[in-house]
Amino acid sequence: MRVTVNGLSFHLVDEGHGPAVLLLHGFPDSSHLWRHQIPALTQAGYRVIAPDLRGFGESDKPESVEDYVMPLLIGDVTGILDGLGVEQATVVGHDWGAALGWALAAMMPARLERLVALTVGHPSGFFADPVGQRQRSWYILFFLFPGVAEEALPRDGWALLRTLLRGQGDLDRYIRDLERPGALTAGLNWYRANISPELFGQDNPMSLPPVSCPVMGVWASDDPALGEAQMLASSTYVTGPWRYERLDGVGHWIPLEAPDQLNELLLDFIAAPSTV
Repeated sequence: MRVTVNGLSFHLVDEGHGPAVLLLHGFPDSSHLWRHQIPALTQAGYRVIAPDLRGFGESDKPESVEDYVMPLLIGDVTGILDGLGVEQATVVGHDWGAALGWALAAMMPARLERLVALTVGHPSGFFADPVGQRQRSWYILFFLFPGVAEEALPRDGWALLRTLLRGQGDLDRYIRDLERPGALTAGLNWYRANISPELFGQDNPMSLPPVSCPVMGVWASDDPALGEAQMLASSTYVTGPWRYERLDGVGHWIPLEAPDQLNELLLDFIAAPSTV
């Protein structure tokens, strides 16, 4: 289905009945990332909402960098919930979707029942391991300069992107999506609008208030881009109940590589009393 929010048309999945669970993907994904979680959640009695976020998949792709600043991304999410008549939801985010989930929980706490952050911890603790995480995140600097990544990534059959992703994720699907007019720049604009080379050099590149709702952080040991320290540091920025789960032998795309483990964690966490 499609909904119009903030002047943009969004493609989304809306299935099931019951308490709402909002699934937010990252770069360079779409709602298709959650194909193993949606059936498990709906069968357990939840309403699942999974949009293609702005710039991705079949949703609209504004052209300017300024169209991707975090307040607008938050507005998209709350606008989608409003349009669907959902006052409060559990949010599950992966990659940039996790960063957006943290921002939503920090800035619009009344809209979240609880938060599950996959791979990305609270942005204020992103450089808890200042040297190691910067080594892992070198590609972010590469993405920040308009035109450079757009020229290099598609070259030789997207060889560089294939190398960066190390064969993980829905690689062929990503390439098909990124070959759509404006899609590659739109995805990169998430980085360019919310991170700068100057901020990359600071220990706190994206400062956010603490989060008060129950949070579960899930990190995978074989993630090449995100270290464990940045997820563990999240506990410092969560004033509500905090739970940490480490998945050994799993890479960055947790929803695809460990769907059964993730589904079990999600169902357990969502159903748990919020005071525990």
